[in-house]
Amino acid sequence: MDLTLALKALIMGIVEGLTEFLPISSTGHLILAGSLLNFTGEKVKVFEIVIQAGAMLAVCWEFRKRIASVLGGLGSDPKARRFALNVVIGCTPAAALGLVFAGSIKAHLFAPIPVAMAFIAGGLVILWVERRNRESPSAVRVESVDEMTPLDALKVGLAQAFALIPGTSRSGATIIGGMLFGLSRKAATEFSFFLAIPTLFAATIYSVYKSRSLLEMSDLPWFSIGAASAFVSAFLCVRWLLRYISSHDFTVFAWYRIVFGFIVLASAYGGWVVWAE
Repeated sequence: MDLTLALKALIMGIVEGLTEFLPISSTGHLILAGSLLNFTGEKVKVFEIVIQAGAMLAVCWEFRKRIASVLGGLGSDPKARRFALNVVIGCTPAAALGLVFAGSIKAHLFAPIPVAMAFIAGGLVILWVERRNRESPSAVRVESVDEMTPLDALKVGLAQAFALIPGTSRSGATIIGGMLFGLSRKAATEFSFFLAIPTLFAATIYSVYKSRSLLEMSDLPWFSIGAASAFVSAFLCVRWLLRYISSHDFTVFAWYRIVFGFIVLASAYGGWVVWAE
């Protein structure tokens, strides 16, 4: 395998793992990183989706006891069945809309400039929701994922659907959407993690199946490097984020998004960086 290709796959995997579960958009960062590395093309788009599975496995490992408890209790535990139902409901809007609009979104929005604009818009939304929660703490009515109703799950699922727009951030849409609809920061973050499991699994399987004619056995090594590095970096990031939210809000991520978005726009229009589409 080409050493340069392996290094690019490693970098992209690290970027994926560090950004997948933070409200800063992993897809947006992958598009920008791929552009800077001159790592683009249809096969790379499949790669970017496949390595999300590596990041998702980190969540499976971190919450393995909870997942095993839910799966084991589906036949007898009403709480486990309600939790599983909420996850299914939460995944449905994005899955349905993705099947309809995925082609158009990839054709028109998977580019640095739209991503930068989504970064800025998402950052402004985070600032608004965080300010709203500070001024109205009584708006929080769901402290734990176990207290969520199917309607809560549907609302978060509708928020997650906005993440079909590159640069919006799947985790950001679900976490901030959950907070907007009355979930505590902890409940919204944990539910975002659990929604990631079926969402990213399904996206990976669908993408590989749809693009199977592009893939070859020789692609397996660099796909594996990307997935493995995404797993390790995502595991570290999830551990850190769970500690971080216990005493911090998401304002710092909002300003990061806004500043980074303006830097990308300025570099593009000023000609400092030639961003590949």
